[in-house]
Amino acid sequence: MNPIILFLFFSLFIMTLSLQTEPAKNNAQIIVMGLVYCDVCTNNSFSRHSYFLPGAEVQIDCNFRAYVPKTKEQVSFSVNRTTDKHGVYMVEIPSVDGIECAEADTASTCQASLVGSTSASCNIPGYSSTTDEMAIKSRHPNLCIYGLAAMNFRPLKRNARLCGK
Repeated sequence: MNPIILFLFFSLFIMTLSLQTEPAKNNAQIIVMGLVYCDVCTNNSFSRHSYFLPGAEVQIDCNFRAYVPKTKEQVSFSVNRTTDKHGVYMVEIPSVDGIECAEADTASTCQASLVGSTSASCNIPGYSSTTDEMAIKSRHPNLCIYGLAAMNFRPLKRNARLCGK
């Protein structure tokens, strides 16, 4: 048989295999996110002189539990993420068996902690960890979004000219 025809036949066969779809699952996609800012006035709040801090490293520890008939499933993870140019860090977890956003029995805990700042002028931890989270309801079924409270770094010295005494 001609090698070109054989090659085309196998290519078509592999393409038809890849087009077969699996039945849809109701597993949740989970997104954990938060932000880091530079607290220029060192008062642990976002003032008009504060700015979002790109390049900050954050450690995120989460534990998700779902109670399924006859079993208890649990997913735990710990990851480090770097904030983007807007000071936002994010972890996206694809579908997880046994965890569905709509289920009332689903429980979760997440904590974020500051690891380091790439800014030489804003590298002293202020609010350095958070367990405060808010679940954000999505229009998409089984998309869980967990927003963590903001954390901040501050400069070594407060700028009295900008922030007052």
